[in-house]
Parts: sequence; C-alpha cells; structure tokens
Amino acid sequence: MSTAWTKEKIEHYKKYAVSGSVGLSILLFLMKAFALLATGSLAILSSLVDSLSDIVASVVSFVAVKFSLKGASCSHRYGYFKAEHLSALVQAAFIAGSGFFVMYSGIDRFFHPILIKQTGIGIVVMALSLVLTLLLISFQKYVARHTHSMAVKADSAHYVVDVLTNISIILSLFVVKIFGVQWFDTLTAVMTALYLLIWAWKIAHEAVDALLDKELGDEVRKNVLNMLKQTEGIMGAHDLRTRDLGGIYYFEVHIEMDGNLSLLRAHQITESAEEKIKQAYPHAQVLIHQDPYGVKEERLDDLLKNCEV
Repeated sequence: MSTAWTKEKIEHYKKYAVSGSVGLSILLFLMKAFALLATGSLAILSSLVDSLSDIVASVVSFVAVKFSLKGASCSHRYGYFKAEHLSALVQAAFIAGSGFFVMYSGIDRFFHPILIKQTGIGIVVMALSLVLTLLLISFQKYVARHTHSMAVKADSAHYVVDVLTNISIILSLFVVKIFGVQWFDTLTAVMTALYLLIWAWKIAHEAVDALLDKELGDEVRKNVLNMLKQTEGIMGAHDLRTRDLGGIYYFEVHIEMDGNLSLLRAHQITESAEEKIKQAYPHAQVLIHQDPYGVKEERLDDLLKNCEV
C-alpha cells in the first residue's frame, strides 16, 4: 500500500469522499428529474435511474465506511474493514437492477415511441451534471489512491460510468435536436444499460474476491518475500499468505532462522522484518511465525506447487 497518510487522515478523507457522493447524487437526481419532465427522453430516464441507484449506493457506502472505521472488538478481532466490500457488493446489485430496468424501458420504447421535446434543456442539465461528476471523480480517485478504500473505489466507479453515459446522452439529444432521429435516444438508453450491467459485474467480482480473501497481487507478494530474505538473520521464508481487509493489508508468513539463536535475538530479527513490511505498507497487520532453518515440515508452498509466487 503506497501511502504516507496517517490513519486519522485516511479516516477523515474516506468520510469526505462518501459524504460528497451522497450530496451530489441527490442533486443530480433532482436535476435529471427536471430534465426528464421537460424532455421525455428515455436516455435521460436511464441516467435518472442510475442517479437513484447512486443515492442508495452512496448511502450504503457512507454507512459502510463509518462501520469499517470501528476498532477491533471482542467478537471481531480483525476489525470491521470488510464492511466496505459488502457495501461494494450491494452497490453492484443496485447498478445491475438499474441496468435491467433501463434495458426493459428501452425495449418497450422501441415498440411504443414517444416524441422527444425541449432537447435544449436536457443538454444543459446533462452538461452541468457532467462537470459536477468529473469534479467528484477527481476527488474520489485521489482519496482511493491514498486509502485503497473499496467503498470509495466502487462509488467512484458509478460516476465513471455516469461520465460516459452523460456524454452519450448529450450526443443523443444533439442528434434528436438537429437530425430528428428519435430512435437514437432509445438506442443510447439500451447501450447505457449494457454498460451498467458490465460495471456491476466488475464491481461484484472484485468485492467477492476480497470477501473470499483472494491473495494480493504478485508484485506485493514478491516485494514482501524479498524484504524478508534481505533481512539480516533470516535464512528463508515460506507459506506467505496475504489478504486485503478493506484497504488494510494483512500478511502471514513463516521465516527460517538459525535454530541456536536465543529467543531474544529471534524476536529482534522478527521485529526488524515486521518494521520493514510496515514501512512499505503502512497500517498493515503482520503475523510472523519463526521456524528453525532446515526443519522438515508440511508446508502450504509444497501443496501449492503450481503457484508462481
């Protein structure tokens, strides 16, 4: 985790990111509702439905972030970090629901066309929505980059989709206004729905991976093993297991040392290794088991021989 932020700063910025998201999603919903009433555009309806799902998802993110920041308890000694992954899964469900609704509306509109009117109002509203959304995305990506928050990442993903859909809707309204091609509005809505479904799958897939404790990337694993092997007194390392607790990395590993070392010296070497890892990945949780070098035992690495790292 490449960040030098303090834990307090991380917590504050996570809250700012999800609070701003809730406020903006409500504002965009009201703006698009006005534009929908003025134009009757199905493309704007698709964006309105997405904004409605954004409101629910952003509120879920807000609650999840607050919950995840709770300290460890007697019943949850790893803390509540994974609440963020659960929120991402809920968000994916809402995005998928929005996509299916818009898809149904699009198919129905093909068979029951409605004349699009007041396209100028729609263009202005969608353009303003686009600018506000870009500002929020910039801030959320800044926060996600420094906190690795799954909830903020998932929330930001909504608005990345919004940018693309807003651009396509503005284009659609221009086509309807200038060329009078009414069906282009419906086509835009259907394409938006497909994009929503794709994003829902991606978010859900990443959230499920985290909930099932998928290993961190090979680069992280290699880096940790190299740091251990380069630590004075450590003769080898094996059975490294990693996971993401919700922006907080967890490392569990066995290190091999001279079996004749005193307990105090073995402890000092272990502390040195832990410090190296925590400097590279601030706020990480590290659990190191000490083994005498050369002792034969059943190892996880031997059971997983096909793994690269």
